[in-house]
Amino acid sequence: QVQLAESGGGLVQAGGSLRLSCVASGRTFSYYVMGWFRQAPEKEREFVAAISWSGGSTDYRDSVKGRFTISRDNAKNTVFLQMNTLKPEDTGVYYCAAARGVVSRSYRSYTYWGQGTQVTVSS
Repeated sequence: QVQLAESGGGLVQAGGSLRLSCVASGRTFSYYVMGWFRQAPEKEREFVAAISWSGGSTDYRDSVKGRFTISRDNAKNTVFLQMNTLKPEDTGVYYCAAARGVVSRSYRSYTYWGQGTQVTVSS
């Protein structure tokens, strides 16, 4: 089992920044691919970014490329999502998730999920 706990969400104006953190406990964190997903009201959960166990491979959805950066610190069992130049359409609940294997955009690949943290971007 892996337990995940997100933090860092909040209310920010468009153009602002937030840094999300996700701390893992349980099984060895460094074995897992880590991903961030988000879900806006009345919309499906969507992929945001993912990072390989070593940090050497990352992937982003097109709409956040150049604005968001995913990173991890395996010594601290933590994955981060730095979000810059935020837009109202970035609003949603952000979830971190853990998967075995390779970096994936599919939520079906991820076994463990956090409870989520709310991000609200005002215009």
